[in-house]
Amino acid sequence: MEKRQRVLIVEDEKNIVDILRFNLRKEGYDTQEAYDGEVGLALALQEAPDLILLDLMLPKMNGFEVCKRLRDQGRSTPVIIITAREAEKDKILGLDLGADDYITKPFSIRELMARVKANIRRAAMAPQTPAPAPEGEALRFGRLVIQKGEATATKDGADLELTPREFELLAYLASHAGRVFSRQELMERVWNYEGYVGDVRAVDVAIRRLREKVEDDPAQPKYIITRRGAGYYFQQEP
Repeated sequence: MEKRQRVLIVEDEKNIVDILRFNLRKEGYDTQEAYDGEVGLALALQEAPDLILLDLMLPKMNGFEVCKRLRDQGRSTPVIIITAREAEKDKILGLDLGADDYITKPFSIRELMARVKANIRRAAMAPQTPAPAPEGEALRFGRLVIQKGEATATKDGADLELTPREFELLAYLASHAGRVFSRQELMERVWNYEGYVGDVRAVDVAIRRLREKVEDDPAQPKYIITRRGAGYYFQQEP
């Protein structure tokens, strides 16, 4: 019998936990629940769930700190922040700390389930044990080399420490060098959110983080270029 995927719900409002548990189990997921940040972090580290739904306003340890400590421990478990905080800075901070996505209360269960499915699928597709790249799988752009088969990138021979999402974004743009992609297109093709019509700010945050790791001067990028009013593209000859 195939193992059911497990979602950890870290939320202090019992009615929301009940709603999430009911709908997740209806979709075929197992669930675990934590009602404060300390227990949530402990379960995330000990139980290795397939995805975490994380509230920000939590007792004992807030969601920002939970996410930061999880990433500091090297865990790449997909994290979707669920928050009543609508301030843009809160959303951006959550993404900067390593969250994969966020959704604001009140939320559509249908949209949330679609995001859960997409993030679990993306994580499952990420290489777990790098294998030697087949011939032709390396993309070379001067000082930058992207090994698609190994899911690694180097600059001047030094490894770039990219998250799985950052590597996917870099590899996708570089594989289509010169082509401009809108934020909407990148949400669909890199984030796997088919038909996505929500907030696309996650793309901007991921691009900014990627530039900080790839570019000599992130304020004057040479590889990952913004086409004003259109989107982003990878410049083949920086």
